[in-house]
Amino acid sequence: MKSNIIFLPLARTTFSMPDAEDNFNKSCSLLENLAGNLHRPDGLLTSPETLSDFVETVGHPDLIIYQCTTFIGGDFVTELTRRFSCPVIVWSLREPSIDGGRLKLNSLTGAFSAGNSLYMQECDYHFIFGNPDEPSVVQSFKKIFTALEMTEKLRELVIGVVGSQPPGFGFGNLDEALLAGKLGVRITKIEAASIIKTALSYSPESITDAIKELKERTKGWESLPVENLEKHARLRMAYQEFVTKNGVKTIASRCWPDFFTEYGVPVCSVLSFLNDNGIAASCETDIGGAISMFIGSGLTNSATYFGDPVAIDENCNGIVFWHCGAGATSLAREKEGAKLGVHPNRKIGPTMEFGLKSGKVTILRLGKSREGLRLMVMKGEALDEPQKFYGTSVTVRPESGSSSEKVSELVRDGWEPHFVIAYGDITDELRLICNFLKLRFLIY
Repeated sequence: MKSNIIFLPLARTTFSMPDAEDNFNKSCSLLENLAGNLHRPDGLLTSPETLSDFVETVGHPDLIIYQCTTFIGGDFVTELTRRFSCPVIVWSLREPSIDGGRLKLNSLTGAFSAGNSLYMQECDYHFIFGNPDEPSVVQSFKKIFTALEMTEKLRELVIGVVGSQPPGFGFGNLDEALLAGKLGVRITKIEAASIIKTALSYSPESITDAIKELKERTKGWESLPVENLEKHARLRMAYQEFVTKNGVKTIASRCWPDFFTEYGVPVCSVLSFLNDNGIAASCETDIGGAISMFIGSGLTNSATYFGDPVAIDENCNGIVFWHCGAGATSLAREKEGAKLGVHPNRKIGPTMEFGLKSGKVTILRLGKSREGLRLMVMKGEALDEPQKFYGTSVTVRPESGSSSEKVSELVRDGWEPHFVIAYGDITDELRLICNFLKLRFLIY
């Protein structure tokens, strides 16, 4: 992690210093284990002056961990807010004993003092309560550092945009200046025609490995014309060349009509394999969708799914998400496996044909509002059901509320018709990312 993280253990010597020192040492061990680039003092900072002297040596932080090791007043936190504008983690420790005797630390009151000061100054902060050896505290810091690392990855992200949005799909476009300014994301563009030209340039011998990959990962390839398998392999290589030459980590690709009319096979299976290989790839040139996939896959270390909400199934209280056939093969339902087929409208293959695996999921979307960028989250469960339509699909039951009410909310709030499904609960990490990047966060 490249982010500059500063740990500030703050105390007053009128409290129990042996207890404070013990917590300081344990806190350092925890944080140094989780964040290798941690900057910390050699001991407790016991006055605003010692705090000021220390922060002079650490540069500009990306995150401040402000531990009220004992009670401290608001004069400590103002030493920071007048210098820095980064997010702050206010960390309060438990009282060592509640036995009718001395109040040894009074850490929690110090946290209230810091929180009040930060709130009144409209500073971003997050609160953690508990000792450094508590599993909940360890998990909280893991999520914080994971979210911070993702913001760093976004600042280094290059999105490869292939072609432009199809007619009527302008919702997938995002302003390059807004992306660069808000997230740090950069865009590199190429026309679909250029990708096709590159694909056609490969020799028959050079596409052997790409054909082998297709056959090893999928079922039913025997039913497709050999010419289509070879065209897939060429296109797969052309996309990989574009990715490698430009340092691309995410792709937002045009799909129809170009690859059907100008090349003769869909790009669906190529995008599927890119997602399997760690390059988040959306279709219909949806840039916000591609970034959502990048975030979701980065937080879960697995491929995500990109789909339209196409139906409500009241029988299971589920929302059916579907797309033509670009789902990652690693997400296929085990009973079906990753089968190949043809596009439902164009009748040309190869496309992916399967239902997705079951499990806890997080639905997310980085999208646009009238005020700027925003991010939505909805927790749910992907049900163990076969594909609902030609292509790939998954039925998700929301964690709370009815599926029809959730859909109504999303439509009323003006969300784009493409959503990303990540396996696992990453709600807390997404909330933190929005906090760090000052994005509006909505949970459904």
